[in-house]
Amino acid sequence: MIDHKPTVLVLEDEKLLLDAITKKLELNKMNVIACKSGKEALKTLQDLDNVPSAIWLDYYLKDMDGLEFMCSIKKDIRFSNIPSIVVSNSASDDKVKNMLALGVKKYYLKAESRLEDIIATVKDLINK
Repeated sequence: MIDHKPTVLVLEDEKLLLDAITKKLELNKMNVIACKSGKEALKTLQDLDNVPSAIWLDYYLKDMDGLEFMCSIKKDIRFSNIPSIVVSNSASDDKVKNMLALGVKKYYLKAESRLEDIIATVKDLINK
């Protein structure tokens, strides 16, 4: 049977938060590829047969930041157009501007955002 659900690559190094995001996305009829580090996510992308429908990116990861991750995927034509959102604990104007310049569609501050709102944005990006 062919699975027509969209797949979201989620990068989040806080396990509890990663589990919560995964569960919420799955409840919203999406497949999730959960990664706890940037290097793990980059390797996973290389190994996938199908490109994910979207990327959910925590800005601060233990091994790299969101800027480094986005720069890495922009170098590969297969991944450069995957709609991406950033969900972070901090958002300086420069950080947000730099991420948007790299093609990030939306930048969320964790403290000011509800999971449901972020998931609605992910759905919108996938459906465009």
